[in-house]
Amino acid sequence: MGRERQGRRDFRRMAEPNLTPLIDLTFLLLITFIITFPMLEQGIPIRLPKAKTDKIEQNKSQSITVALDGKVYLNNREISMSALEEEMRKIAEMKDPPAVLVRCDERVEYGALMKTLKILNACHVTRMALVTEPKE
Repeated sequence: MGRERQGRRDFRRMAEPNLTPLIDLTFLLLITFIITFPMLEQGIPIRLPKAKTDKIEQNKSQSITVALDGKVYLNNREISMSALEEEMRKIAEMKDPPAVLVRCDERVEYGALMKTLKILNACHVTRMALVTEPKE
């Protein structure tokens, strides 16, 4: 009879969960997200020119990137100029079109950027901004 009571006491001790591994896992996930989130935001690695800028709402926008090698990306996926023109026409025809953010490496030839801007002009995209790094 003494042994049965002792066994029941052990179950009471086991009922308390050890939260230390759960807290460690939470901090590990938090650190992982803190490190990876800035990398996801930028997408294509480019060096933006520095200029005085205003804040832009990025949650309701489309992003066009002109990389150093001359490739053009729409929302971090490579796209041809003809496909870009089709997409921009669709955006321009929307009732409430999102802003189009144009990111271009500062070392890219001026002509490569102008090809992209000509497409935006031809498609009548009215909400457009050139993205730069803020001056310090």
